[in-house]
Amino acid sequence: MSRVVYSTDAGRICPNCQQPERKCQCREPEKVSLTDGVVRLRLDRKRKGAGVSQIEGLGIAGAELKKLAKELKAKCATGGAIKDGVVEIQGDHRQRLKQLLEAKGYQVKLAGG
Repeated sequence: MSRVVYSTDAGRICPNCQQPERKCQCREPEKVSLTDGVVRLRLDRKRKGAGVSQIEGLGIAGAELKKLAKELKAKCATGGAIKDGVVEIQGDHRQRLKQLLEAKGYQVKLAGG
């Protein structure tokens, strides 16, 4: 049995679904299922400026996560990004984000930061 692990056209190949790693769908559900149902908000001050509000444990991925991040950035009137399933919103918006997420039905906890 021959199994491709690397392709010069696509790069690394997922051993489970035989798709390029960047298009692999079989690993995403594992990340989503590792949440305990509590969304955690924390402030990362390791960067210059006011810091970054981080949202962890949403339990969603892909397009749904991007849509939620876009909505939260718009409501806070600021920029942000998604890094490894963690939504980052520029500035200290923890209280506003807590209200917005609780209105959507999430259980939210402010973590130290």
